[in-house]
Amino acid sequence: MLNAIHYYWITTKGYRLHPWDSPYVQWRMETFFGEEAGEMDRKKFMGLMWRERKRMWDFLGWVKERRRAQRMKRRKFGW
Repeated sequence: MLNAIHYYWITTKGYRLHPWDSPYVQWRMETFFGEEAGEMDRKKFMGLMWRERKRMWDFLGWVKERRRAQRMKRRKFGW
């Protein structure tokens, strides 16, 4: 759960109370879900998130793995 909150906090900077208006989130959603996610309002955004919650949960697991790998790489090379 903390991973989801952390990802949300990073990706919605400036749009935290209305993430569907964020250009980055719109781009990411369109990349992940296709044309369906191009033009989003609050209702469409929440509906898509609810309908695709399993895929989003899997994506957040992948994000967590990538962050862990980056941390390990930094420690290994002393960055």
